[in-house]
Amino acid sequence: VNGIEIYSMKIDSKVTSRFARNVITSRAVNRGNVSKEVFFDVELPKTAFITNFSMTIDGVTYPGTIKEKEAAKKQYEKAVSRGQTAGLVKASGRKTEKFTVSVNIKAASKVTFELTYEELLKRQFGKYEMFIKVKPKQLVKDFEVEVDIFEPQGITELEAEGTFITNELQNTIKKTFSGKKGHISFKPTLDQQRTCANCSQSVLDGDFTVRYDVKRTTPDNLQIVNGYFVHFFAPTNLPKLSKNIIFVLDTSGSMHGREMEQTKTAMLKILDDIKEDDFFNFILFDSEISTWKETLIRATPENLDEARKFVKSISAQGMTNLHGGLMRGIDILNAAHEESLVPRRSASIIIMLTDGQPNVGVSNTQEIEKAVKKAIDGRYTLYNLGFGSGVDYGFLERMALENKGLARWIYPDSDAALQLQGFYDEVSNPMLIDVELNYPENEISDLTTNSFKHFYDGSEIVVAGRFVDSNQNHLSVDVRGEGADNALSYTTQQGAEETAQAFQEQQYIFGEYIERLWAYLTIEQLLEKRITATGEEKENLTAQALALSLKYKFVTPLTSMVVTKPEENDNEEGIADKPTEGIDIFTTPGTCVVYAKLLLIVKLISMKLSFITKSSSTSYHSYASQPTWYTSVDGDPHFIISVPEKKDAICFNINENPGTILNLINDPVTGITVNGELIGDKRANSDAKIQNSYFGKLGIANKHLDFKLTVTPETITIQNGDEKTGFTWLDTVTLQQAGLTLIINRKKNLVLSMGSGASFVVVLHQVWKKHPLHQDFLGLYTLKSDKLSEQTHGLLGQFFQPIDFTILEIHPGSDPKKPDATMIVKNNELTVTRGWQKDYRRDPKHGVDIPCWFVHDNGAGLIDGVHTDYIVSSLF
Repeated sequence: VNGIEIYSMKIDSKVTSRFARNVITSRAVNRGNVSKEVFFDVELPKTAFITNFSMTIDGVTYPGTIKEKEAAKKQYEKAVSRGQTAGLVKASGRKTEKFTVSVNIKAASKVTFELTYEELLKRQFGKYEMFIKVKPKQLVKDFEVEVDIFEPQGITELEAEGTFITNELQNTIKKTFSGKKGHISFKPTLDQQRTCANCSQSVLDGDFTVRYDVKRTTPDNLQIVNGYFVHFFAPTNLPKLSKNIIFVLDTSGSMHGREMEQTKTAMLKILDDIKEDDFFNFILFDSEISTWKETLIRATPENLDEARKFVKSISAQGMTNLHGGLMRGIDILNAAHEESLVPRRSASIIIMLTDGQPNVGVSNTQEIEKAVKKAIDGRYTLYNLGFGSGVDYGFLERMALENKGLARWIYPDSDAALQLQGFYDEVSNPMLIDVELNYPENEISDLTTNSFKHFYDGSEIVVAGRFVDSNQNHLSVDVRGEGADNALSYTTQQGAEETAQAFQEQQYIFGEYIERLWAYLTIEQLLEKRITATGEEKENLTAQALALSLKYKFVTPLTSMVVTKPEENDNEEGIADKPTEGIDIFTTPGTCVVYAKLLLIVKLISMKLSFITKSSSTSYHSYASQPTWYTSVDGDPHFIISVPEKKDAICFNINENPGTILNLINDPVTGITVNGELIGDKRANSDAKIQNSYFGKLGIANKHLDFKLTVTPETITIQNGDEKTGFTWLDTVTLQQAGLTLIINRKKNLVLSMGSGASFVVVLHQVWKKHPLHQDFLGLYTLKSDKLSEQTHGLLGQFFQPIDFTILEIHPGSDPKKPDATMIVKNNELTVTRGWQKDYRRDPKHGVDIPCWFVHDNGAGLIDGVHTDYIVSSLF
């Protein structure tokens, strides 16, 4: 691809007692006659920590080093200011993060990339699962996935599958297991990798998943190695506890449409799975609070039928009284226990689903957290499900963790109902409550979490610790828990000699694996505790997690990997950062939304916008008379980058699914960000190879001014701190405050100016309301960016700094009216096509044609990295 051949890629995974170490090695050669940029893109599980990375170029190795994030900040800023993207780790999907690094290598030179990451495999539904993303992006002569598993307890089952596996490829997966060892290999030939007999595209694009389980002759297993221990607890054949479950559902107006229908579909399926010994109820919250029943109800067939009718009748309207809904659910659970309506030995669970933020009743999130924690008082587990991008995920996560639960993002895709049902399946079969694993206090230091509210069927509890005496080789554990019929209580013991004897049988264990497992689990739990902590406690947790991250060389949200790369005659600093979803990105304080109109001076404004008109000249420099700089994204969505220095423009499209949120502009210095959420047509066009998508929601924020602007084709919402003000496109408004100017031109566009920082125009595109296919959408135009910093990035923001390109070899293309050419840009050689895109700033209905060079394949080679690097999880 583009003269770069990846001739070898190997993914080597070694799993010892659930702890996995994965090494990805990619070897590439520059077959061109000029220097070229080589990219190494890897997607890895979000639960994994990178532990090592190196590049070897023509025999010289350039290693990565782990540093405290603040210590690496200067190198990072230097790399970003120079427009380099090497060494970034970004969230790229529901389960993965993308690691991207690039380097220029000379003609005929070779480069080897090697990335190592580690993770603790978790048990769900009775199996451990290891997920490997396979996406080499080209045919690879020597491609191999190899997995070795060693489990001292013995392996009972082993399976491997891939979402891309064809019937022909199925035979290339080799798996064997016997006793304590398991082995899987996947090594397709070049021909087996092809999408068709003579195709150059690779079929290898998807998920490769390994699942297995171990023998369980006892409820738990203790392993002791070199002063550290790990305790696995997963009893089987226990009678299931009955559940007392309250579903607290958001039915506010924002849930209207697909979200509500998917929620109802999931609830109906969940009702099919509720056991007759369970008790349940529904609480609905919008502006008001309503309940299905006044008390918890046993899940008899008759009651379940009535509940199905109730669910089908749910509709969405009003605002979001989240506090009221949760408190009503807690009150009903409290009453059920106080009045002995439910069994004493039962698991009480609250599942709350919302797609927005509280804006009526008690709307301050900190007050809600305090009230809910006080009301639950450790007796019940709270699970918070955030539907879509409008939620304050940090608030939901803190509140769940404070009440022994967890938060989960529900992605607003076509499978949202399955996501909801899948989450319920994880918590639908409690076997034990109030589980405690007690270890001798005088023998153990640095113990991970050892008390758990619930143990669910098919899962596993893992506790690790360090001995006070590193030579200790024996341990006794007292296990306590409450089951359906009686209390669970016993003592288990293990000696280091049993562990050592088990490990004599295998050769591929990696060093100090139990110590690293302990460090991994400790860091993970410290970071989780840090979410709900404040003040000195948070500082202490941060210091502990940072010290362990540096000692064991884990890239965590507190550390960065600095990669020094050769670049001409100078060294280039790149950085690898782990995304901080739920830790840093979403820590904005809760907001109190006040729906009060500001006193505005409303007047009709005629906008004075510079714009580019199509010249009558047929020259490719067709608007030389108006070399105004701007960038824009409009239509399906089409990106236009004007290049005044060249008196020309570059354009590209991004093809992604509706619901995807793209980062358009991000300036860490000024605090300005712009993100956009895609929508599709009302129904899929069966005749189209690629479905249309447009921007249906834009979010513009300035964190230094505590300002957020949310724009949809229906409404315009301003949020300053805790105060919200809403408008529609029927309004004509001029608003000036705190360095901001907002002008709304009725049913046309709005202009937002942030002092001397930046100016944006949002254009409203309206279609015939009864159109069978299309719906209203938005366009975004940036008019002024000279005050934004050099660190500005994003799909648009990266072009706020001058970009140079050269056009060569103009020749006829497949369309006689649109010639092709070779573009040299960012050391890439791209085939581009001359075409036209529309500028709708002055005329939203017809637009003005802008000539540009079109870059194919989602801007590949023009934008930094790949377009999926710019997918974000939230509008803000």
